Amino acid sequence: MSSKPVADSDVIQVEKLVKRYDELVAVNGISFEVHRGEIFGILGPNGAGKTTTVEILEGMREADSGLALVDGIDVKSDPRAVKSIIGVQLQSVQFFDQLKLHELVSLFGSLYSRKVDAQELLARVDLTEKQDALYKTLSGGQKQRLSVAVALVNDPVVLFLDEPTTGLDPQARRHMWELISSIRDSGATIVLTTHYMEEAEELCDRVAIMDAGKIVRLGSPSELVEELLATGFSKDREMRPADLEDVFIHHTGHALRESS
Repeated sequence: MSSKPVADSDVIQVEKLVKRYDELVAVNGISFEVHRGEIFGILGPNGAGKTTTVEILEGMREADSGLALVDGIDVKSDPRAVKSIIGVQLQSVQFFDQLKLHELVSLFGSLYSRKVDAQELLARVDLTEKQDALYKTLSGGQKQRLSVAVALVNDPVVLFLDEPTTGLDPQARRHMWELISSIRDSGATIVLTTHYMEEAEELCDRVAIMDAGKIVRLGSPSELVEELLATGFSKDREMRPADLEDVFIHHTGHALRESS
């Protein structure tokens, strides 16, 4: 445990974090805080260092130098303690094909030595009707929601979401947005990586934009947009008040369309 506590309003504190791979500096001295109860986005092009940063915070990868605290726990000195208070939903994950969903949720609860209410967790992610289904029968959106349910088995202080809507259709994507917001509203802090700027603008209280291992901008989406506009920036073409996705949703509805 670090002797330097996180402020009550901050659940994550990062100071001068560095991670190198031979000659490549993947994370180059970044510092930031994540406020308790917010949705914090980490954005950046491929190779920007966002995945390495998140893996360090999750205790999956060790930093070369710098400080990373999660709820007051020093990730480098006690990664096991950090893993006990976080949840991790991965973009690509594979479960046991021959287990039923409620069995999978209970299995992951046992890994945390917790007796979980699998039905309640599956209900939170709208999978009640699938609780007796096998994982291999699920649609892409259902698999993503199951991975969120599994990430919630230990009632995490911080939930890490890695591109949670990649590959989902518009209805499933917007449904996932509602789910993420509801998890935050229940008291969790969420750290989100995404390549979808609309998603970050819709969900995130603040975002850190990374490039070449550094944080180049940090603030709320509206603040960052206003900052850009203040430079005299303007788009080459006028943006319409609706786009093709809005047309799609309008004509097909908001309800999820999932195979049985």
